[in-house]
Amino acid sequence: MTQPPWWTSAVVYQVYPRSFMDSDGDGIGDLGGLRQRLDHLTDLGVDVVWLSPVYASPQADNGYDISDYQAIDDAFGTLEEFDALLAELHERGMKLVMDLVVNHTSDQHPWFADSRASRTSPKRDWYWWRPPRAGLAAGEPGAEPTNWHSFFSGPTWELDEATGEYFLHLFAREQPDLNWENPEVRQAVYAMMRWWLDRGVDGFRMDVINMISKDVAPDGGLPDGPPLPGSPYGDGSAAYLCGPRVHEFLQEMHREVFAGRPERLLTVGEMPGVTVEQARLFTDPARAEVDMVFQFEHVGLDFDGDKWHSRPLRLRDLKASFGRWQAGLAEVGWNSLYWDNHDQPRAVSRFGDDSPAHRRDSATCLATLLHLHRGTPYVYQGEELGMANAPFATLADLRDVESLNHVAQAVAAGEDPAQVLAAIRPVSRDNARTPVQWDATEHAGFTTGTPWIAVNPDHVEWNAAAQRDDPRSVFAHHRALIALRHTSPTVQLGDFTMLLPDHDDVYAFTRARDDETLLVVCNVSGTPYRLGELLPEAAGAQLVLGNLADPDPVVLGAWDARVLQLR
Repeated sequence: MTQPPWWTSAVVYQVYPRSFMDSDGDGIGDLGGLRQRLDHLTDLGVDVVWLSPVYASPQADNGYDISDYQAIDDAFGTLEEFDALLAELHERGMKLVMDLVVNHTSDQHPWFADSRASRTSPKRDWYWWRPPRAGLAAGEPGAEPTNWHSFFSGPTWELDEATGEYFLHLFAREQPDLNWENPEVRQAVYAMMRWWLDRGVDGFRMDVINMISKDVAPDGGLPDGPPLPGSPYGDGSAAYLCGPRVHEFLQEMHREVFAGRPERLLTVGEMPGVTVEQARLFTDPARAEVDMVFQFEHVGLDFDGDKWHSRPLRLRDLKASFGRWQAGLAEVGWNSLYWDNHDQPRAVSRFGDDSPAHRRDSATCLATLLHLHRGTPYVYQGEELGMANAPFATLADLRDVESLNHVAQAVAAGEDPAQVLAAIRPVSRDNARTPVQWDATEHAGFTTGTPWIAVNPDHVEWNAAAQRDDPRSVFAHHRALIALRHTSPTVQLGDFTMLLPDHDDVYAFTRARDDETLLVVCNVSGTPYRLGELLPEAAGAQLVLGNLADPDPVVLGAWDARVLQLR
């Protein structure tokens, strides 16, 4: 029998280095700080550290705008410190996955400097340059080559006055998109990836990797998108999400970079807008593209039109989404499992109940629900402590480019700043980026200086030091969930069957393999239910893992989560 890939039993921990731990007192987390806190990761039991970008960068988007792929940014340390971190992780039995950001670079990358130098530059077509729309002069309203709307507000095209042409940026204007149609671009990227693998890193999480192929017409044109309601812009996603050559590019990448290397490597593709059917293709081992994808379907279920207009999550919608992905990748492919990351608000505030009465139980309930699915779980820093959204009091508390651009656009349109803040507060990416709460001291043990973004004031109660030796803590429960995945073939590879698909509060499913069946029951609410009335098969089942100290055998309590072994 073929051995399943190692990552079917692994758990990944994402480190956002700017907010993890500061070792030199400048208020910004760094590689030295991460090295100081490796015992925390060892105690938790994770297998892989995914390190958000630490490359040289002007930090327009906190490192996702890279100016040198083969240098460490001064804010985070040196290449020697990186090598030391990598060696220490390997000594502890953990792998290190780098963040690969190659849909775009920084506008300060030497490649882009060469590209914009003149229309005849040898690197001109390393990026997407286009003249103004026919019949309009450069700089006129509507002269942009397409009507596409940027993810970070405004148009996706920026005029370069020196050459009279526009360059494409799907994200911030400081993040011009690379032109993957150019084979020289692809070879430069592959060479850089091989350089990191030769250095010893264990794989890549690939940022928005399904956007690298654009739907180009034979004449080099790009299509307009359908108009967005209430906006002068259009939705261009049909032209760049899972574009016509994306599978070709990823297969080429695999041949050029990963073929022949040890199977310890991990490749994860972040893919906004990807469907289950597309994900089967991307993650089919026979196609040699990526091992798993990050999809965004479940973290869009509480959007009312867009992320700035939220609505409560309906549990039945979550079940339908998760169930579809579990079924769709059951025989071919693999799921990534996550609630939190650097782009999402904190799950305990978003999908749980962060009130004092229920915060601990809802955090552990959500963790149980996620980790017992079939797939590789991802823990985002602080999630294992039950960290919650921040109480941003003013717009001046915000740091994220996406949030700040939205504020500027909304206020310019005449919206009340107080109402703009109220809408942003629960959804801003800054919620994920407040410093990790290590202890109850002034800046939560994160820094001896002034943190780049304020520490959540609840760190006095919610911190690692308070939880480390508490067997009922959120940290302890995550440690138990990770240990269960390491030891249980049923959790790793068992079949998934959704139960109670239409129940509004209780999420239940089975995992079955060989002669073992695990029943997972999670009450995602503050309303108690009689367990036997919902699931008669739970009667007499053995408790494998639960999140409450003394669960009632009859009543499923508020935010009560149980993993039961059926007789």
